[in-house]
Parts: sequence; structure tokens; C-alpha cells
Amino acid sequence: MKKRGLICFVLLIVGCLVADAQVGGKYIYNFLNFSNSPRQAALGGELVAVYDDDPSLILYNPSMIGQRHHTSLLFSAVDYFSNASYGSAMYSHTFKKVGSFALGMQFVNYGKFTMTDETGIEQGYFRAGDYCATVGWGRRLDSSFSIGANLKLIYSTYESYKSFGLAVDVAGSYVNQKKQLALTLLAKNIGSPIVNYVPGQFEKIPFDIQIAFSQQFRFMPVRYHISLHHLYRWNMAYVGERDPLLEYDALTDEPIYPSKAVQFFDNFFRHINFGIEIIPAKFLSFHIGYNHNRHQEMRIPQRRTMAGFSYGFSLNIKGIRIGFSRMHYARGAVPNYFNFAVNINELSKLSQERKQKKLLKVAE
Repeated sequence: MKKRGLICFVLLIVGCLVADAQVGGKYIYNFLNFSNSPRQAALGGELVAVYDDDPSLILYNPSMIGQRHHTSLLFSAVDYFSNASYGSAMYSHTFKKVGSFALGMQFVNYGKFTMTDETGIEQGYFRAGDYCATVGWGRRLDSSFSIGANLKLIYSTYESYKSFGLAVDVAGSYVNQKKQLALTLLAKNIGSPIVNYVPGQFEKIPFDIQIAFSQQFRFMPVRYHISLHHLYRWNMAYVGERDPLLEYDALTDEPIYPSKAVQFFDNFFRHINFGIEIIPAKFLSFHIGYNHNRHQEMRIPQRRTMAGFSYGFSLNIKGIRIGFSRMHYARGAVPNYFNFAVNINELSKLSQERKQKKLLKVAE
């Protein structure tokens, strides 16, 4: 059984590797790449591989769904740009024979828009939103390996334009608890729209292949994270005349292109996210991350900014988790991420223990 699971996972990944690559701006359902987890956002906003009981990460990494998340209930909210906001809700449950499941719902509210005709005369208002219902499944193959998958039902509506789609995430993880390290390989958003916004006009969804690695130092309360994204294509930057930041020679008005070496290293680091967690106590951790691709896309040549940097913290006290983070896109564009999670089983055990203690005191 274990070998079959691994073989199926490898075949799915290989199938994804030969899939057509998408160019930025030419696909729909981009909200599937939004970070709902403050911890994930603080560590750069891409895949996170870590073996613990934080339920906010398992909607993005189904191979980590497990018994430790049993009866976890999670709510998250993000104060996005302008009037837009989004969030998610999730519940996880484990069944001994079939594995662990996570049921989730994501939504994005883009706000209220004024509707006008071609002459600019107002004709009312309309709203726009995206929604995704997720069923995640995870199972341990042995003490080190686990696999998982997400099934996503996607619905999108912009005024009178509506679309419905299906997608699947497939992931496999390796965990070595003795060395406190974790590694995950993820094929994300394998699927397509079933009902298009415009009949007959087919559009692609944001497929991606990612790898994430994390390890905690043995003698330090610090865990580092490295994640690789967009592994199916090399070029992540705008090259040539498409580059909005391209410089021109003042005398000849000819474009000044960066050298091949500069282009190579820029593309190389655009694929990599770096994150660090500082854990001063079991119930508290601080997160810092850097996303080079976001930094390059949002930078302003004439002024230094914190674009690409993110930070936050997590509290875990007796079955209750609270997370908060901020992610810098540009000056004045710094979304706030918040989540609240509770493990119902743990709270019920604590309640029973308190009752027993009270009974013992009364008996004394």
C-alpha cells in the first residue's frame, strides 16, 4: 500500500512537470495564491513545511493533515487593499481507517463598484467576489512519509460574469522528528474552469510546483524555512522592452539591458523564499520572511522600501492559537493577517481536568 501511494504521487508530479506553463497575468482564480495563514504570510507567503499542530498551514500543505489537528477549528481574516478583504474557515477531523480530513472555505470580497454606461452615467452598483470550498485529505505512510491532496470547488462572480472550476493539489512530505526537519513537494492547482466567464473563451488557472524545507537548530530556539516556487518555468522577470523599469541611454535613447549574469541571479532568487522563526517559549513564536520576487515586482528604483518583507507572531495557549502578521507590498500597501484557532478536544480535556480538580478539593 505504501509503495502504491508513493508511485501514484510521483506519477502525478511527473504529469504536472510536463504541463504547459502560464505567464503572469494570463490566468484566472489568482486568489488561490492568496495567503490566509498569518504564519505563512509572515514567512514569505509561499508553501511552508513544518510538522506541528498549527491548523492554519494544512489548507496549503495537505500532506501535513494529521491526527494532531483532530477537531481543530480555524477562522482567519485579512484586511487587504482598499475596500477588499478576504478570509477562510476550516475544520479538521481524523478517522482511524481512512485518514485525516480538513474542510475549508475561502472567500474574497472585492467591495462595491459603481456601474456606468459608455458615457459615464451611473446605473447602480455591483459587487465582485471569489469563493473556494476545499476538501483536504492526508495520511501517514510510515513514521517519516505522508501524502495528501486537496479537492477545490471554485466559484467566481464579477457583476454578470460568472465562472466555476475544479482544481486539485497533490503533496508528499518527509519528516525527521529527531533532526527536527521537514520537506514537502507540492503540485498546486491542477485543474481548469468548467464554466467560463465568457462562453467559448478558455482560460488557465495558476498552476505551480513548489518545494519547501524547514529545520530547527538543535541548540537554538530558531527554525529556518526555505521554499522554492514556480519550478515549472525559469523566467520570472519582465525582460526586454516589457520591463517597466527599463533604463534608456540619455544620448542615444537606446534601452540599457541588464547583463546576462544579473538576469540569471535575479531569476534564480525570484524562485526562493526565506523565513526564520524565533521560538523563545513553547507558546510563543516570532516570524520573519523575505520574498525576492515580490520585492523586485513592487520596488521603486528611486526609493528604498520594505517590499517583499513580512513579519508576525503566533500564540498557542492551552488549545487556543492566535496569529498576526503583516506583509509589505509597497508604501501604504501592507495587509494585516489575523487568525483564531481552537482545538475542541483539548479544550474539553482541560475542562474535564478542572472539574476533577474541583471534585478532589471538595472531597478533601
